[in-house]
Amino acid sequence: MRSLAVLGGFVVVCGAVLLAGGAITAPAIPLWYAALAKPAFNPAPWVFSVVWPVLFLAMAVAGWLVWRRVGHVGRARGALTLFAIQLALNLLWSALFFGLKAPGAALAEIVVLWLAIAATLVAFWRIDRLAGALFVPYLAWVTFAVALNAAIWRLN
Repeated sequence: MRSLAVLGGFVVVCGAVLLAGGAITAPAIPLWYAALAKPAFNPAPWVFSVVWPVLFLAMAVAGWLVWRRVGHVGRARGALTLFAIQLALNLLWSALFFGLKAPGAALAEIVVLWLAIAATLVAFWRIDRLAGALFVPYLAWVTFAVALNAAIWRLN
Protein backbone atom coordinates (compact mmCIF):
# COMPACT_ATOMS: atom_id res chain seq x y z
CA MET A 1 0.00 0.00 0.00
CA ARG A 2 2.83 2.41 0.78
CA SER A 3 4.23 1.93 -2.70
CA LEU A 4 0.90 2.90 -4.28
CA ALA A 5 0.69 5.95 -2.02
CA VAL A 6 4.15 7.04 -3.16
CA LEU A 7 3.13 6.52 -6.80
CA GLY A 8 0.10 8.69 -6.08
CA GLY A 9 2.40 11.33 -4.60
CA PHE A 10 4.56 11.38 -7.72
CA VAL A 11 1.43 11.65 -9.88
CA VAL A 12 0.09 14.51 -7.74
CA VAL A 13 3.38 16.44 -7.82
CA CYS A 14 3.82 15.99 -11.57
CA GLY A 15 0.16 16.80 -12.15
CA ALA A 16 0.46 19.97 -10.09
CA VAL A 17 3.41 21.14 -12.20
CA LEU A 18 1.48 20.29 -15.38
CA LEU A 19 -1.58 22.21 -14.19
CA ALA A 20 0.49 25.20 -13.04
CA GLY A 21 2.22 25.34 -16.42
CA GLY A 22 -1.14 25.07 -18.15
CA ALA A 23 -2.54 27.91 -16.03
CA ILE A 24 0.37 30.11 -17.14
CA THR A 25 0.12 29.00 -20.77
CA ALA A 26 -3.63 29.04 -21.44
CA PRO A 27 -4.23 32.82 -21.23
CA ALA A 28 -1.43 33.54 -23.73
CA ILE A 29 -2.58 31.06 -26.40
CA PRO A 30 -5.57 32.83 -27.99
CA LEU A 31 -3.97 36.23 -28.50
CA TRP A 32 -0.21 36.37 -28.02
CA TYR A 33 0.80 32.88 -29.19
CA ALA A 34 -1.78 32.84 -31.97
CA ALA A 35 -0.34 36.07 -33.36
CA LEU A 36 3.27 34.83 -33.44
CA ALA A 37 4.88 33.77 -36.69
CA LYS A 38 5.54 30.05 -36.43
CA PRO A 39 7.60 27.60 -38.49
CA ALA A 40 5.97 25.11 -40.84
CA PHE A 41 6.74 22.29 -38.39
CA ASN A 42 4.65 23.86 -35.60
CA PRO A 43 2.19 21.15 -34.49
CA ALA A 44 -1.55 21.62 -34.30
CA PRO A 45 -2.58 23.07 -30.92
CA TRP A 46 -4.31 19.86 -29.78
CA VAL A 47 -1.00 17.96 -30.00
CA PHE A 48 0.38 19.81 -26.98
CA SER A 49 -2.66 18.98 -24.85
CA VAL A 50 -2.21 15.27 -25.64
CA VAL A 51 1.57 14.99 -25.43
CA TRP A 52 2.25 16.86 -22.18
CA PRO A 53 -0.08 14.86 -19.90
CA VAL A 54 1.37 11.60 -21.24
CA LEU A 55 4.91 12.83 -20.65
CA PHE A 56 4.13 14.02 -17.12
CA LEU A 57 2.51 10.69 -16.27
CA ALA A 58 5.61 8.89 -17.60
CA MET A 59 7.78 11.19 -15.44
CA ALA A 60 5.71 10.34 -12.37
CA VAL A 61 5.99 6.60 -13.00
CA ALA A 62 9.74 6.95 -13.62
CA GLY A 63 10.25 8.79 -10.35
CA TRP A 64 8.24 6.16 -8.51
CA LEU A 65 10.23 3.33 -10.12
CA VAL A 66 13.46 4.90 -8.92
CA TRP A 67 12.07 5.36 -5.42
CA ARG A 68 10.77 1.77 -5.40
CA ARG A 69 14.06 0.33 -6.65
CA VAL A 70 16.13 1.93 -3.90
CA GLY A 71 13.53 1.56 -1.17
CA HIS A 72 13.67 5.11 0.15
CA VAL A 73 14.51 8.62 -0.95
CA GLY A 74 17.94 8.79 0.71
CA ARG A 75 19.63 6.29 -1.61
CA ALA A 76 18.19 8.01 -4.68
CA ARG A 77 18.74 11.55 -3.45
CA GLY A 78 20.86 12.67 -6.42
CA ALA A 79 18.55 11.19 -9.05
CA LEU A 80 15.42 12.51 -7.35
CA THR A 81 17.02 15.94 -6.89
CA LEU A 82 17.63 16.04 -10.65
CA PHE A 83 14.01 14.98 -11.11
CA ALA A 84 12.82 17.91 -8.98
CA ILE A 85 15.14 20.35 -10.77
CA GLN A 86 13.89 19.37 -14.21
CA LEU A 87 10.27 19.70 -13.02
CA ALA A 88 10.98 23.21 -11.74
CA LEU A 89 12.76 24.12 -14.98
CA ASN A 90 9.82 22.80 -16.98
CA LEU A 91 7.49 25.15 -15.11
CA LEU A 92 9.96 28.03 -15.41
CA TRP A 93 9.97 27.62 -19.20
CA SER A 94 6.19 28.12 -19.29
CA ALA A 95 6.56 31.22 -17.13
CA LEU A 96 9.24 32.68 -19.40
CA PHE A 97 7.75 31.80 -22.77
CA PHE A 98 4.02 32.25 -22.13
CA GLY A 99 3.89 34.21 -18.87
CA LEU A 100 6.53 36.83 -19.64
CA LYS A 101 6.21 36.38 -23.42
CA ALA A 102 9.99 36.19 -23.68
CA PRO A 103 10.93 33.54 -26.29
CA GLY A 104 14.62 34.50 -26.15
CA ALA A 105 14.91 33.98 -22.41
CA ALA A 106 12.81 30.82 -22.73
CA LEU A 107 15.20 29.52 -25.40
CA ALA A 108 18.20 29.92 -23.10
CA GLU A 109 16.27 28.27 -20.27
CA ILE A 110 15.00 25.34 -22.35
CA VAL A 111 18.59 24.39 -23.18
CA VAL A 112 19.24 24.14 -19.44
CA LEU A 113 16.00 22.15 -19.09
CA TRP A 114 17.17 19.78 -21.84
CA LEU A 115 20.45 19.22 -19.98
CA ALA A 116 18.57 18.57 -16.73
CA ILE A 117 16.29 16.06 -18.46
CA ALA A 118 19.28 14.29 -20.00
CA ALA A 119 21.02 14.16 -16.62
CA THR A 120 17.86 12.81 -14.97
CA LEU A 121 17.49 10.19 -17.69
CA VAL A 122 21.07 8.98 -17.13
CA ALA A 123 20.70 8.98 -13.33
CA PHE A 124 17.41 7.11 -13.54
CA TRP A 125 18.81 4.63 -16.10
CA ARG A 126 21.61 3.72 -13.67
CA ILE A 127 19.04 2.87 -11.00
CA ASP A 128 16.21 1.42 -13.08
CA ARG A 129 16.37 1.01 -16.86
CA LEU A 130 12.61 1.34 -17.33
CA ALA A 131 12.65 4.61 -15.38
CA GLY A 132 15.39 5.90 -17.66
CA ALA A 133 13.56 4.69 -20.75
CA LEU A 134 10.42 6.54 -19.64
CA PHE A 135 12.41 9.78 -19.93
CA VAL A 136 13.42 9.14 -23.56
CA PRO A 137 10.15 10.44 -25.11
CA TYR A 138 10.32 13.49 -22.83
CA LEU A 139 13.87 14.25 -23.94
CA ALA A 140 12.83 13.77 -27.58
CA TRP A 141 9.85 16.09 -27.18
CA VAL A 142 11.93 18.78 -25.48
CA THR A 143 14.52 18.44 -28.25
CA PHE A 144 11.71 19.26 -30.67
CA ALA A 145 10.56 22.07 -28.35
CA VAL A 146 14.06 23.59 -28.41
CA ALA A 147 13.91 23.72 -32.22
CA LEU A 148 10.38 25.15 -32.14
CA ASN A 149 11.29 27.76 -29.50
CA ALA A 150 14.37 28.77 -31.51
CA ALA A 151 12.36 29.09 -34.72
CA ILE A 152 9.67 31.18 -33.03
CA TRP A 153 12.31 33.44 -31.46
CA ARG A 154 14.03 33.85 -34.85
CA LEU A 155 10.77 34.56 -36.70
CA ASN A 156 9.54 37.10 -34.20
